[in-house]
Amino acid sequence: MTKGKVIQFRRGKKTIHERHFLIEVDGTKNRKDTEKFIGKEVIWKSPAGKIIKGKISSGHGNKGVLRAIFEKGLPGQAVTTEVEIK
Repeated sequence: MTKGKVIQFRRGKKTIHERHFLIEVDGTKNRKDTEKFIGKEVIWKSPAGKIIKGKISSGHGNKGVLRAIFEKGLPGQAVTTEVEIK
């Protein structure tokens, strides 16, 4: 199990993709490092104990950031919190 940090929604200039989030993992420095995480499950737990699951879909950019798609959108408070990658 690996820990990651939610950075931000995946977004464009005028759109926010509500179920897509960018996740940063320690030790991933480039796009090649992200390949081992693609297809793995991501779990976010709220302080109240609610669990929202997702899946790593691909890398994002060249600096080792991952793109995850969740079953439901995470709340805005989830940004900068930790997720578990299994």
